Amino acid sequence: MARRSPRRKQPPSASAPSGQAPAGATGFGKKRPQRRVGHAVPAPGLPKSLQQVHLNAAGIDCGATEHFVAVPEDRDLQPVRAFSTFTAHLIALADWLEQCGIDTVAMESTGVYWIPLYELLEARGCAVKLVEPGKLKMIAGRKTEVLDCQWIQQLHTFGLLSGSFRPDDQICVLRSYMRQRDMLVRYAAQHIQHMQKALEQMNVKLVEVIDDITGVTGTRIIEAILAGERDPQKLARLRHERCQHDAETIALALQGNWREEHLCALQQALELYRFYHHTRDELDQRLEAYLLTFEDKSQDEVLEPRPRQRKLSNNEPRFDVRQYLFQMTGVDLMTIDGFRTGYLALDLLAEIGMDMAPWPTEKHFCSWLCLCPGNKKTGGRLISGRTRKNASRAARIFRLAAYALARSQTALGAFYRRLKARLGPAKALTATAHKLAQIVYSMLKYGKAYVDRGVEYYEQQYRARMIKNLTRRAKQLGFELVPVTVTPAPAQ
Repeated sequence: MARRSPRRKQPPSASAPSGQAPAGATGFGKKRPQRRVGHAVPAPGLPKSLQQVHLNAAGIDCGATEHFVAVPEDRDLQPVRAFSTFTAHLIALADWLEQCGIDTVAMESTGVYWIPLYELLEARGCAVKLVEPGKLKMIAGRKTEVLDCQWIQQLHTFGLLSGSFRPDDQICVLRSYMRQRDMLVRYAAQHIQHMQKALEQMNVKLVEVIDDITGVTGTRIIEAILAGERDPQKLARLRHERCQHDAETIALALQGNWREEHLCALQQALELYRFYHHTRDELDQRLEAYLLTFEDKSQDEVLEPRPRQRKLSNNEPRFDVRQYLFQMTGVDLMTIDGFRTGYLALDLLAEIGMDMAPWPTEKHFCSWLCLCPGNKKTGGRLISGRTRKNASRAARIFRLAAYALARSQTALGAFYRRLKARLGPAKALTATAHKLAQIVYSMLKYGKAYVDRGVEYYEQQYRARMIKNLTRRAKQLGFELVPVTVTPAPAQ
C-alpha cells in the first residue's frame, strides 16, 4: 500500500478575527475551525454556470431591536451574530465586518430600521445593497432571523440579489426635506376639514357659498366669528369684492347655532392650521438655503421670466423654484407640459435624483416606475399586460403631471385625450405618465430641451400615421386608397 503523506497545515488567514464577539453581539451556529480563504468555486450540487460573484459578502436581517448578521463560515468561529441597534453596537457591527474582510453587504429593507446601519456602512466604504423583503421569501416553516440572514448572505454571494434604488446623500437630504414638507401640508389640510366640520355642526353653510374657507373671505369671516360677531349682515360685508356670491346669499348661509363646544373646535382647528403653515414656511427657508449647496450647472445663465398663467396656491414655495431647478440640472424642467408647477418638479427631482446612470435606458427607467405594460406570458401567449402595482412616489408625481394635461392645449394634452376616448381614463393616465417619464429621462441624461409642437402638429402627425396604416391595409386586401376632395356645403 502506498503511504499517505501527512496533511500540511495551512496558515491562518490574515483577515480572520480572533473569534471573540464584540460587545452587544451574540453568536449563533456551529463553531467551525478557521480555514484559509480560497478562490471562487461553485457550491456542491450547483451548476458550473452558477459561480460565487461576491466572495466577501455578508447578509443582514434588520429589526427594531436587533440586527442579525451572517458572514462566510470561514471568516469567524461564529459566522452568525446578533447586534443590538444602539449606536455603539452598530459601530461594533461595522468593526466586526471589517475584521472579517467584508466589502459588500446585502440587507433587508424593514421599515426605517435599516437607515442608520446603511449610512454607517456606506460611510465606511462598504458596498451596501438594499433588498426588498418580497424577494427574500424562504421555505415555509423555516422562518427565523438566523436563517434569514444566512439566506441573504448566500444569495448575495452568488449575485442573485438586485438592490433597490437609493440616490446619493445630497439627494437623500433633499428628499427628507420634501417629504417633511408634504407631511406638513397634509396635516394642515386635515385641520381644514375640522373647520368645515365645526361650521356644519353649527349649521353655518360657509362651505356652500365660498370655494375656499382659508381664502381672504373665509378667513375674515371665521376670525370675526371667533371674535364674537354673530350678525349675518355684518359678517357678509366682510366678503371680498371678487367673491362669486353676493352679500345677501352669504348672509343667509351665516345664520347658525353658535354652540360653545363647536366654536372651541373651530378656534383650535384654525390655530393648528396656521401653526402647520408657519412651520412649513420655516422649512421652506431651510429648503431654499439647502438648494444653494448644489453644484451650479447653468453656466451662470438666468432664465427669462415667463408670464404667470395662474395664481400660486397656498401650498407652493414662495421662492423661485424654476431658477434653482435650472441651476441644479442645467435644463428647464418646467417647460414640460404638466410640470408647470415648480414644486411638482422639485418633488420629482428629490425622488429620482439627477443622475440617470442607475437606469441604462429610458425603458429601464419606466419599468422601475411601473409605468410600462406588463409582460406576463406563458406558452408564447400574453396572459396579462396589466401594469404592475407599486407605491412609488415618483410614479405618483408623473401621474399627477399627466392628470394636469386633461384640458391642456398641447401635444401631450391631445395625446391624453385621444387615448382617454379609446382606452379609458385609467390607461390613458398611465400611458401619458409613461411618455412624461421618457421626456424627463432624456432631459436629465442628455441635456435635451423640450419643445412643445402644439396640438395642430400632433393632429397632423396622427392623421399621417392613420393614412399610412389605411393605405397598407387596403393594399393587403387588393384595394387602393384614393384621396377624395370634399367640397363644403354652401352656407344658407
